[in-house]
Amino acid sequence: MKKRNVLRFGLAITATLALGLPPLAAQAQGTYPERPIRLVIPFAPGGNTDIVGRLFGNKITPLLGQSVVIDNKGGAGGTIGSADVARAKPDGYTLLLGTSSTHAINPFVMENVSYDPVKDFAPIDVIGITSMAIAVHPTVARSLQELIKRVKASPGKYSYGSCGTGSICHVAGELFKKQTGGLDIVHVPYRSSGQSVQDLVAGQIPIVSGTFSSLVTYHRSGKVRILAVFSEKRSNTEPDIPTAIELGVPGMVAATFNVLLAPAGTPKPIIDTLYQATRKVTSDAAFQRDLDRLTVEPVTDSNPEKAARFIKGEIAKWAPIIKASGMKGR
Repeated sequence: MKKRNVLRFGLAITATLALGLPPLAAQAQGTYPERPIRLVIPFAPGGNTDIVGRLFGNKITPLLGQSVVIDNKGGAGGTIGSADVARAKPDGYTLLLGTSSTHAINPFVMENVSYDPVKDFAPIDVIGITSMAIAVHPTVARSLQELIKRVKASPGKYSYGSCGTGSICHVAGELFKKQTGGLDIVHVPYRSSGQSVQDLVAGQIPIVSGTFSSLVTYHRSGKVRILAVFSEKRSNTEPDIPTAIELGVPGMVAATFNVLLAPAGTPKPIIDTLYQATRKVTSDAAFQRDLDRLTVEPVTDSNPEKAARFIKGEIAKWAPIIKASGMKGR
């Protein structure tokens, strides 16, 4: 082996060890990454997924030694950007920050989605989870049990708002109806979470199924009342709010998520490199605090295999709800 090649090999090993990767992975991956990486956010700038993606990109850039460039490619509920990544060359230079919409709901609600959420992607890691919640105007009910009692006493009288037909807000609302014995509540779709919450604040709609992050500020000010969070455990930021499970609604777990994905066929050594760097980011206390401020729960025990099982599990959960409700398109 020539002296120059020996030096180059040694530098690659050193850089790889700094990322926490085994030497064999360094040999297999060569010098990846050699140029900037494009991280597609399949939504417009300013939303939670965009903010999480930018925080993540800033943190992982120094670990990889190359810039992670954010590319907001919104439209069609996130399916346009997702399809773009599914068609990209599987070389580790185009990644996607997927969500429940792009990978567990839209492919089964919308027509002509041009990718398979399982076959066309290589999961790397689940980064964070944002729980859903149910909130009411303060005049409607003081507790979840009271709300359920009122709705059962007046079938069809009450309505709930969501951030759109076929959205995670909608399917969470339908799951809530199912898990509470088939409550008769009319669904009112809005174009965004912001619009549904504003109408809730104004008393134009009595109930909203929405992301915890979109509701919590108004809950703190007393303008709306979050009755329950749809998660297995209470929120770190608002531990006084009970879970629906605690309040007698079994299996009431609904959340959107941020999962890092590469195109299917991306070589395993590249996936491993990205996973090891991602683990360092999600284990970082400052990054975790940033996510907490967004009411996003950091996930620190995932890996490529667990991420793949997680996505399949979310699909299996929502497919029957989508089918039973007959929801179509957005």
